[in-house]
Amino acid sequence: MKGPLFYSKILLFGEYGIIKDSKGLSIPYNFFKGALKLDDVNSKEALKSNDSLQRFATYLKELQEKEPTLVAFDIIALKADVAKGMYFDSSIPQGYGVGSSGALVAAIYDKYVIDKITVLENLTREKLLKLKTIFGKMESFFHGKSSGLDPLNSYLSLPILINSSENIESTSIPSQNNLGKGAVFLLDSGITGDTAPMVQLFMEKMKQEGFRTMLKNQFIKHTDACVEDFISGNVKSLFGNLKQLSHVVLDNFKPMIPAKFHKLWKQGIDTNDYYLKLCGSGGGGYILGFTQDIEKAKKALKDYNLEVVYNF
Repeated sequence: MKGPLFYSKILLFGEYGIIKDSKGLSIPYNFFKGALKLDDVNSKEALKSNDSLQRFATYLKELQEKEPTLVAFDIIALKADVAKGMYFDSSIPQGYGVGSSGALVAAIYDKYVIDKITVLENLTREKLLKLKTIFGKMESFFHGKSSGLDPLNSYLSLPILINSSENIESTSIPSQNNLGKGAVFLLDSGITGDTAPMVQLFMEKMKQEGFRTMLKNQFIKHTDACVEDFISGNVKSLFGNLKQLSHVVLDNFKPMIPAKFHKLWKQGIDTNDYYLKLCGSGGGGYILGFTQDIEKAKKALKDYNLEVVYNF
C-alpha cells in the first residue's frame, strides 16, 4: 500500500494574527510531500512514525467517542494497518513551519474517515469550516492547539484565503512570472522550531495591553494589507506593507526569531534588498523572505541556503 501524496504548505501571511482574526493566505508547496506506506521497512524513521501513529490512533478513537457527531473513523482498519507497521513516509522537515503534521492528518482523514468530504464536491463555506474544525481537533494531538489550516491546505492542495476564523475560502493567486526578478523564498535557519512553546509565549504576551494594541493596530493591519496586495497582484503596495510588517515583527516578536538572524532581519529592512518574516510559529525552521530582486537577495544572504517558492 502506498497512499496518495499530501504536500507541505506555506502560510505566506497570518502567522499568530489568525489566532486573533487577521486575514491569512496559505499556499501548497509541492517541493515536500508525504504518503502513508505499508511495507517491510524497519528504518528508525519508519518505526518512530509507526509508534507515533499508534498513539494517534488511540487519540482519534477517544476523539470520536467524545464527539460522535463530528467525525467517524474506521478505527478497526486504522489500528489493523498500524499493527502491520504502517508509517508516514515524508520528506517534509519537522519543526520547520511547512506543515509536516498537517500532511499526515490529511492523509489519515483521506484514508480512514467514513463519509468524508472530498475535494471533488462543491466546497461550500460550511464544508470548508467543517473540514477545518475536524482537522483542528485531529492536529491538536501534535500541537496542543491547532487551527486546522495546515491539514486543510494539504488535503485540498489549493491556496486558502482566511478572512477570519469563521470565514475561509479557496482562492486563486496571480500566476507566477518565471522571468520576474521578484521572489518569495525560504531561508533555512538550520535550527528546528517547536510550535507549542512559541504559541504559549504568544498567549503570555497577549495578556499585556500594549502588545494587544500593537497586534490590532500594526501587525494585523499590515498583514491584512499584504494579503489583499498579494491576491490582487499589487506588487508595489505589497512591498511597502511587507517592510512595515517585517519591522513590526522584529520589534515585537524577537523571541520567535532565532537570535543569529536579528541582524540579518534589520539589514533587509535598512537596505530594502529583502524583507524577512516568520514562517509558521518561528523559533527555528524556515524564515520566509520577499525580495524585488532575487539576485540582490542571494548576494546579501550568500552564507545561507535560499529556496525560491514563488516568482513575481
